Amino acid sequence: MQYITLNNGLRMPQLGFGVFQVPDDEAERSVDVALQAGYRSIDTAALYQNEEGVGRAVRASGIDREELFVTTKLWNTDQGYENTLDAFDASLRKLGMDYVDLYLIHWPSPARNLYVDTWQALERIYSEGRAKAIGVSNFTEETLDRVVKETEIVPAVNQIELHPYLTQERMRAADANHGVATEAWSPLGQGKGLLDDPTLATLARKHGRSPAQVVLRWHIQLGNIVIPKSVTPERIRENLNVFGFELDDEDMATINGLNRDERVGPDPETFNK
Repeated sequence: MQYITLNNGLRMPQLGFGVFQVPDDEAERSVDVALQAGYRSIDTAALYQNEEGVGRAVRASGIDREELFVTTKLWNTDQGYENTLDAFDASLRKLGMDYVDLYLIHWPSPARNLYVDTWQALERIYSEGRAKAIGVSNFTEETLDRVVKETEIVPAVNQIELHPYLTQERMRAADANHGVATEAWSPLGQGKGLLDDPTLATLARKHGRSPAQVVLRWHIQLGNIVIPKSVTPERIRENLNVFGFELDDEDMATINGLNRDERVGPDPETFNK
C-alpha cells in the first residue's frame, strides 16, 4: 500500500474502499472482504445509510482501530454549526467509534450558504480530536477558496468526481495550490461505459491487466487518493492489485486524452438537495 501525507501530517492510504449505494448488511460483508484482502481505508457517509454495517465489519475484523482509516461525511440537510455537531455525534454512534480519521462536508450545497458555518463546526470537531483530519467533498474552486479565506483550517482533502472521462485538471491544480489532497469518487466512471473504452482495452492488453486496474493505476500515478467500490469479492481483490506495474508517460497521456468533461453525478455548483 502507498500512502499520501495530508497537510496536517496524517498518513492516508492512497487506495481505499468505497460503499456508496451498498445496503447496510451488504456493506458489512463487502467491508469484511476488503479488510481481509488488505484494504485499510474505508469510505462511507451518513447518506449511504450503512455506517452501522461498516462499524460492525471493522469491529469483527480484529484489526487494531489505529491501523484503519475510516472516512464518513455530513449530509446537506444537516449543514449549519449546531446541526453538524449533532450529525457527527450520530455518525459516531452508528459507526460504534469514538473518532473517525476523516470527516467531510459531502457537498457545498451553495444555495443553503451554510458551508462556512458547517466548516467551523468541523474545525471544532478536529480540535477536540474526534476527527483526525477534516475535509470537503465536491467543492469547486469558488467554494474551496471561500473556506480557505474565511476559516482557520485548510481542508485536508477534497473528494470529487474524477475519472478518465472527467479528469478535473483545473480542480486538481486548485486543490494542490491550497495544499489539499484530491480524492476521486466514481474513479472508474460508473454507468458511462468507461471500462469498455477500446483505448483502455488496448492498454490493459499491453500490461496484462484489466481496464479497471489500468484506470486505478492512472489515478495512483497522478497522485490521487482513490476509493473504488465493488461488492464482488474477485473485483474487490483485483482493484487492490495495482502496485505491481507502472504506466509509462505515453500511457498516461493517452488516458488523459480521454477527457470529455463528462459527469456521472450532479454538478456541485447547482446540487442543493
